[in-house]
Amino acid sequence: MSAGTVTEHDDALVAPLGGVISAASSPVPLRLLIGGEWLMGDGAPLASRNPARPDEVVAEGTQAVVADVNRAMRAARAAAREWSRTPIHERGAVLARAAAALEARAGQLGLELAREEGKTLAEGTGEVMRAAQILRYYAAEGDRSAGEHFASPRRGERILVTRKPLGVVGIVTPFNFPIAIPAWKIAPALVYGNAVVWKPASTVPLLAMRLAEALADALAEAGLPAGVLNLIIGPGALGTELVRHPDLDGLSFTGSTGVGRMLAGEAASRGVPFQGEMGGKNAAIVLADADLDLAAEQVLFGAFRSTGQKCTATSRLIVVEEIADAFLAKLAARLDAWRVGNPSDPAVHMGPLVTAAAAAGVRDAVATAEREGARVAYRGQAPEAATHDGGAAPSAFVPATILEIPGEAAGVGDAASSTDSAGAPDTAAAPANIAWREELFGPVLAVRRAASTEEAFALAEDSEFGLTAALFTRDIATALDAVDTLDVGILHVNSESAGADPHVPFGGAKKSGYGPKEQGGAAKEFFTHTTTVYLRG
Repeated sequence: MSAGTVTEHDDALVAPLGGVISAASSPVPLRLLIGGEWLMGDGAPLASRNPARPDEVVAEGTQAVVADVNRAMRAARAAAREWSRTPIHERGAVLARAAAALEARAGQLGLELAREEGKTLAEGTGEVMRAAQILRYYAAEGDRSAGEHFASPRRGERILVTRKPLGVVGIVTPFNFPIAIPAWKIAPALVYGNAVVWKPASTVPLLAMRLAEALADALAEAGLPAGVLNLIIGPGALGTELVRHPDLDGLSFTGSTGVGRMLAGEAASRGVPFQGEMGGKNAAIVLADADLDLAAEQVLFGAFRSTGQKCTATSRLIVVEEIADAFLAKLAARLDAWRVGNPSDPAVHMGPLVTAAAAAGVRDAVATAEREGARVAYRGQAPEAATHDGGAAPSAFVPATILEIPGEAAGVGDAASSTDSAGAPDTAAAPANIAWREELFGPVLAVRRAASTEEAFALAEDSEFGLTAALFTRDIATALDAVDTLDVGILHVNSESAGADPHVPFGGAKKSGYGPKEQGGAAKEFFTHTTTVYLRG
């Protein structure tokens, strides 16, 4: 099947309230934030381009160099003590002011996000609002429990467990949620009393600068230390310099598995605490008793929103054989109405990938999957180089694609081909197809059929990753069995695999995560350490 709708690239961008913003507007100047001052970097030029219109420069400036990292670390260290002794309610008030600033500019920032990263306008604006929500959640941390009190076996003594900030923490964030992921790291880091040096992905520097502006303005308004938050924009090598810096007391990272493992190794070699959220190859399981219309809607959202560029995206689909054809037909029918094009157009459902190079990598992976035996079950439409930007640049668009991965030689869905001699599911026989094994980070969904619920669960477990999973069933006993069987950090029952609320832990199992979880009260486990106090009068 091949369908879907492609929209034209207009010469103007549609604003959130129906106005028009010219695509030819001047690029926003990029700056670093070091010790409370906005500075030009001393490195190479950097231009952030609209992936839907690569001739359009959204923001430009110069990158940081190693000397800038050193200056930022010195500024953070100088500010750390005063900031840690600032009452937590005052620290929370800074976050609340920054949240209000983001909310006031959500429409503008959402449009900038769509232009810089490629999310749709609705997703971009929603992400800005989610960042504000995260800031507000941690702004109230002073009203929550701050420690523990234990009885002592000795007369006249009490035992208190208090928490202290790590000190100076590094934050390294990816491109795909350029304001929400930084918010859910920086907000707890700050409210618990740490000073921060933040290195965002260099493909999304504008949204990083916007979040830093909101926080820096709030800090200045409160008269608090200028070096509490520092922003370093530059190449990936600066992340290595950050983790190797002798003043670093902790590093929180979200990004690729390879980079995460390298940084974790560097941190471990120096005894520096490390928190890592890395790869995912998340499965959605649709069983025979599922509400197929609901499941089709949610699988579509999980797989293709944000153009599949989410660590929590649904990239594997497991459907029991008896309803597989009917379910895939429903999913295809929904994708037929999926509009792909300029993400600043409110009518568009899916925009481009973050860069043309990322799109080329996804296309190559799909071609490899086909050579390895995958069958294209659905391929939508997307602007190609011939029509994209006058054909002057490679297209960053990739169509929504569904690949069916065959079973073993006996055939798809043949139970004999996927069980061992004892009749149990044989996960070792699962295919080595790239679309099933590797995180492609694009709008590609790999499908396998299962003969039973047991086999479906085994196929879902057939991955080194364990970030999230989605199960579609009406049977509560099956859902409870999934809770015990599926080794993931997040399990959705009858909803898409993506999505996280700020008041509960977020993070993966197996090789998807390293160290304490993020968000909610779990963030305290990374950004603070305990001091046990034996107190006598």
